[in-house]
Amino acid sequence: MNAKMDTSDACDLRFGQVGIACVRVRRADAAALCDELERRVRSAPQLFSRAAVVLDLSHLMDLPDDGTVDALLEAVRSAGMLPVGLAYGTSETEALATRMGLPLIAKFRAAYEPEHGNVAAPAATGPTRPAPVREPVHAPAPAGPALGAQYHEGTVRSGQQVYARDRDLIVTGAIANGAEVIADGNIHVYGSLRGRAMAGAQGDEKVRIYVSDFRAELVAIAGHYRVFEQIPKDLEGQSVQCWLDGEKLMIARL
Repeated sequence: MNAKMDTSDACDLRFGQVGIACVRVRRADAAALCDELERRVRSAPQLFSRAAVVLDLSHLMDLPDDGTVDALLEAVRSAGMLPVGLAYGTSETEALATRMGLPLIAKFRAAYEPEHGNVAAPAATGPTRPAPVREPVHAPAPAGPALGAQYHEGTVRSGQQVYARDRDLIVTGAIANGAEVIADGNIHVYGSLRGRAMAGAQGDEKVRIYVSDFRAELVAIAGHYRVFEQIPKDLEGQSVQCWLDGEKLMIARL
């Protein structure tokens, strides 16, 4: 999904396994956070307007309980998003969540932490410029999870969500605008993708998305996403594959 973000950017933003966005705050600047999130909402209002988000404070050096976090939450609301909790972190985060009456959400840790538990470097996750297009890689497709694939026959309707936990997802019909298909493994769509497809929902960056008729609102792999307005027009309606090359979401014709 991504061009490299400047280090002055106020936050990273990624999607979790059920479509909840995670805002990882990179600096405690409420005004900058509001400005950046407003820009994201303007770029894709159908995706981000009134989106449920979890605030991840793990990248901040310290968390003074002096109203700073309250200001950050208000910045998220002012931008048009709806904060629903704090990402699990330190005991300070837990104390803040208790005081503010917010839940702690643990599932976003896997997307940011390597095996040894150190916080990963900030990822380039914003939809800032068109996705690079390269020739398809001819190596064999990743094997994906050990479980057999989950099949969905027919149309995934607007407002419907299909989630394949710990496995690949194969859809043999169309995915309508406003519909979501999510998998911990690869996603294969043998029809028109007009909604959203999110593979590698638990953080697997080796999975891929294969689509017969590409007209997506959004595609994402391991939280790295692209909205449709920024996908090159020559890919619209084509058979494509999507994969990660480092931190870049690549899209190419099959």
